[in-house]
Amino acid sequence: MMEERVAQSVPLASAPEVRDVVFLSKATPGDDEFALWLAPKLEAAGYKVFTDIRTLEPGDRWRNVITSTLQNQACKMLLCCSNETLAAAGVQEEIEIGLDLAKELKDPRFVIPLRIRPYKKLFGIAGLQYIDFVRGWAEGLEKLLETLKRQKVPVRTQAAIIQPSWELYRRRGGVALKEEPERLTSNWLRISEAPDTINYFEASGVIDRDALAKIAPKSPYPVALMQGGFVTFQSADEVAAIFGDVGRFVLVHSVPLMAFVESGYEPANIKRQDASNVAHSMFRQAWNSYCQKRGLLEYHYSNAVGFHVGKGQTPIGKKIAWGTQGERRSSMLRNVAKGHVWQYGVSVLPSFWPFPHLKLKSRVLFAPILDGEADDPLQDPKKQHRLRRTVCKGWRNRQWQGRLLAFLELLSGDRSVMLLELGKAATVRVEAAPQLFSSPVSTVLPSVLQDEDEEIDPSTLGRPEPEEET
Repeated sequence: MMEERVAQSVPLASAPEVRDVVFLSKATPGDDEFALWLAPKLEAAGYKVFTDIRTLEPGDRWRNVITSTLQNQACKMLLCCSNETLAAAGVQEEIEIGLDLAKELKDPRFVIPLRIRPYKKLFGIAGLQYIDFVRGWAEGLEKLLETLKRQKVPVRTQAAIIQPSWELYRRRGGVALKEEPERLTSNWLRISEAPDTINYFEASGVIDRDALAKIAPKSPYPVALMQGGFVTFQSADEVAAIFGDVGRFVLVHSVPLMAFVESGYEPANIKRQDASNVAHSMFRQAWNSYCQKRGLLEYHYSNAVGFHVGKGQTPIGKKIAWGTQGERRSSMLRNVAKGHVWQYGVSVLPSFWPFPHLKLKSRVLFAPILDGEADDPLQDPKKQHRLRRTVCKGWRNRQWQGRLLAFLELLSGDRSVMLLELGKAATVRVEAAPQLFSSPVSTVLPSVLQDEDEEIDPSTLGRPEPEEET
């Protein structure tokens, strides 16, 4: 009985709070529009979101609620990043708490910066990889959803729940949420068709490996040396014609492409990661070859190759029409700003998840003016970067999107697909229009601008501006 009474006198431990909240750290009112756009889309995807303007009820002790939610319920902290936001006292306090929680939870990726405007790096978060929303909110959303899924952030398996406080905010004059789907244009080009298999060849007899290594890069189509042989999408006849002087090579096996990417090729001891890297590289080489044949201006960045619109494609200051369906619109891909010619282009990143596609990254390349036309591109990376920050800072999301669409129409011509060559009979069919995604909900925030509204920025139109200091 004594033991029973003692046991009854011990208070029961309270169950720990569940960490299932995606905490959006922002400045008010500067980031309200972005938060009102992003938060319901995350909720529609099944995530539980906290942001002050939608979640706090009248009478709440707002700072206590914010701090308690972050400390006890947050599984991730999304940090809106701009110079103005990061200077806010409340945001700085939330950053300190977030960094402490990252250590406590042993989650170095607890804080996820969202780059909504260019910003100077801040101590404590300088080394964190941000998700870029500057070039396009839709592009940033897709990357964020991919990141949350990859980091296994808790998500509702049942129907999405949109918080009822939207109606309250609507009565306060905020931006309304509409129970209507919203179409989002991404920077993904769907691969609609690719070779079913990739071929693994091995030498029949002794060969000169050094000679093989020298001739492989000269192949008109991608070849990757791996283990005792090499992989390619080319046929046995093509391989014999290219490598006949080096030796005789036998087709050992045609490996299903997706199995090769996802599992490697065990008989040749090709690991999954190596196989995936090789497949990505081959698709990228095919894209590069496609752009080279069309005379685009090639520029090697620190970690990628960009292909830009040059004088062979369009004159300076000309608008390029785009929009294969509905109303035709136009965007500039080359013009003059700050005493230089800027030229739009892209880099490509192939991917096989969640479906095969090419992810495009927008680039802007600057060159001095010579006799009214662009000279060779600037070779000073720092000056290239400085010009991008100053000239492109006024471009809105819709302008970036318009330039991408105009670039793709210029690149593909009248065709709805682009054919990338991996061999004489091995091609990749890439849709020329970006992949569209749909959000279950939308807002009344404007998403369509008039044609002339796209080109009102002085740097875009090439109006006279003071020369940049070097």
